[in-house]
Amino acid sequence: MAEKQAAPESARGTDGGIFAPPYLAATLTFAVVMFLTGFAALAVVPTLPTAARDLDGVSLFPVVAGCFVAASLFGGVLGGHWADRAGARRPLALGMVLSVLTLLVSASSVSVWQLAAGRFVDGLAAGMVAVSVTTAIGQAYPEHLRPRMLAMMSASWVIPSLLGPPLAGVVVQWWSWRAVFYGLAVLTALPAVALVAVLRKPPADEEAAVPPPGERAARPPLLVAALLSLGAALGQYGVSDWDPRHLAFVAVGIVLLAVFAPRLLPRGTWRSARGLPTAVLLRGLTSGTYFTIEALVPLMLITERDVDAVVVGVAFTASAVLWAGASWVQGKALQHVARHRLVTVGALIMTVSAALAVAGCFGGLPAVTAAAAMPLSAIGMGLLDPCVTVLSLKHSEPHRQGHTTSAMQTNMNLGQVVVLALASGVLNACLAAGAAPLDGYRLAFALLVLPTLLVALLAVRARGD
Repeated sequence: MAEKQAAPESARGTDGGIFAPPYLAATLTFAVVMFLTGFAALAVVPTLPTAARDLDGVSLFPVVAGCFVAASLFGGVLGGHWADRAGARRPLALGMVLSVLTLLVSASSVSVWQLAAGRFVDGLAAGMVAVSVTTAIGQAYPEHLRPRMLAMMSASWVIPSLLGPPLAGVVVQWWSWRAVFYGLAVLTALPAVALVAVLRKPPADEEAAVPPPGERAARPPLLVAALLSLGAALGQYGVSDWDPRHLAFVAVGIVLLAVFAPRLLPRGTWRSARGLPTAVLLRGLTSGTYFTIEALVPLMLITERDVDAVVVGVAFTASAVLWAGASWVQGKALQHVARHRLVTVGALIMTVSAALAVAGCFGGLPAVTAAAAMPLSAIGMGLLDPCVTVLSLKHSEPHRQGHTTSAMQTNMNLGQVVVLALASGVLNACLAAGAAPLDGYRLAFALLVLPTLLVALLAVRARGD
């Protein structure tokens, strides 16, 4: 029976690739989802520093960014389990609907806390969507087509990256940051409803991918995921200042993360056990570094170096385009290179980008020096991120791909929380000590060299052979 099933899959995989008839509907659906998600994300993120400044919440900017990540922790666990038990279409559809609602919440913000609440809902939706799409790729495509499909997902961000950030920068510069959120809600609403309608009937491949009831994964510890999200949020709030109350929040957050994170990750993740645990660890370290650069570099450019929002938008555009380009290169031109070697190369590129961010904090150098750190870091991520995903799926057990992608999503978000919290803590500690803001940013960016070098050293432990 296994031989009869293997032959058709091999034939399908070599006839037309991801656009072959058996995969065409899934490929187009996933591309639409990534297009909508990318357009909203790439237009919103460059807007957040200006919104935080106007709402008198610059010191709480890590909370605004961290709420998104904290909610993604829970959304990823929920979405991964849901996808394993019933297929990926339902969590995907719900995530798209929530994405529209969160734009309205953020657009009407009267305080930085409401903005943070909107980002929290957005993080919940993003976690469900990200895990659902990755799980669906693992369920619907054979192993040799997954790198191409993941490259296709990155390519779906090209047009949003070209239009979203610069257009958002122009709207912020000449109108209001609120108009960005309201406009995105209008643009996303109709396609989201259409997508929900399309996904009402699951494709045959997805129905076949759902395991029988007796083989389905056990219910995950959702309370554990909720407490982990709480710990992430408390930690992000705690590093916004250094008084005893904030330090207490930091302590509680650290305890919750230390106690509950290991329960949602593969055994041996923290000690970099070979195989899947190392792949999960690498996802956390690289995503944390990239997310911190993406969050703090624009904040520094806008609040300390008086750079226009349009320029920041262009930097985001360059980042997204180069990420997609690097992802295409790894999936096509470098498909025969060992995945773990590409991870090492990407990590070293990110090390250079962190050094550029440090250099951009010196007043004698042009602000574009720091802005260049964003697209350079994106090149590194475009090379290594699909490779880490492919390695994780290769190490995954049958009918456990949702669990695997959930663990990857969880540690990605944990990495973002921890690295951003450490960098923000260094920045705020310097400010509390009376140092100049640029000195604080310089030390915060210097901290990012450490995780990228660690990834370069550990990549070999995730190799797939």
